[in-house]
Amino acid sequence: MLRRSDWATGHTNWYLSTADKVETIKTELLYILYYFSVQLNQIFWYWVLGMIIGSVVSVFFKDRIHNLMRNMKGDGSSFAGMIAASALGVLSPLCMYGTIPIAASFSRGGVKDEWLASFMMSSILLNPQLIFYSGALGTKVLLIRIITCFLCGIMAGTLVKVFLNKKSYFDFKGFDEPKSKDTDPNLFIRFLKNLWRNLKATGLYFLIGVLLSALFQRYIPADVVTFAFGGNEAWGVLMASTVGVPLYVCGGGTIPILRAWISQGMSLGSAAAFMITGPATKITNLGALKAVLGIKNFALYWAFVILFSLVSGLVINLLPL
Repeated sequence: MLRRSDWATGHTNWYLSTADKVETIKTELLYILYYFSVQLNQIFWYWVLGMIIGSVVSVFFKDRIHNLMRNMKGDGSSFAGMIAASALGVLSPLCMYGTIPIAASFSRGGVKDEWLASFMMSSILLNPQLIFYSGALGTKVLLIRIITCFLCGIMAGTLVKVFLNKKSYFDFKGFDEPKSKDTDPNLFIRFLKNLWRNLKATGLYFLIGVLLSALFQRYIPADVVTFAFGGNEAWGVLMASTVGVPLYVCGGGTIPILRAWISQGMSLGSAAAFMITGPATKITNLGALKAVLGIKNFALYWAFVILFSLVSGLVINLLPL
């Protein structure tokens, strides 16, 4: 039988008989199935709870959350408004394509650009469903994710206020507030329909994420993960920030991968950097943002996300957590 190191490094003895090769493949598939089942058992109920909570918020609280934001007019403290807007962004259940038309309606109602920036930034990074799902990473990582996303929203609003105070940062021309899909008169049916949309949107990515985490655990030695994301702290944070750009497709799909990496030696700072750059540079989010930011502001957005993720990761690695 081949050793794990043989499969991980590609040093395979191809002089095995056909029967031995078949047996080896069967054994490897059993190992992968085992790791898959372990990961699924550890994370499945976090995913289910996240979907349920996300649907509850979307059906019963979404309008209240958005009305709080809509009632923030042009007067009042800018900084206090950024704190409130960032918190509301975290609580908002909408994806970026749903957030931008809502933000456009906020802007037409007189909400300041810095408040919109805080709301949109934190909304990109986090939502109620992902908060509960991230509980699978442990309490410490969950708190790090909530705090860094909340602070990222505040910092985004602060930079817009300081450097673009007399200029318009967003161009919402052509964006109208979307029609809600949660319109069934029966609240329970409305909730079930929302939950079904959640399942369809995240189910495949969730299973792919669990499979990838099983493959990582089977074939990637822990010292490789430690070297890439943990041992050299500055290098690890930089690597996590970089990998988060192409790898992040869906929050539900990356939680199992992050869980596997953390268990194999990924530092908390590297995990934080990945959790910032991933959703902030997800391809669907970038397409929506480019439409309202323009080339120059879009480039500034990229630079801000990468820099904030790097600094956050390095600071977290220095803390005695």
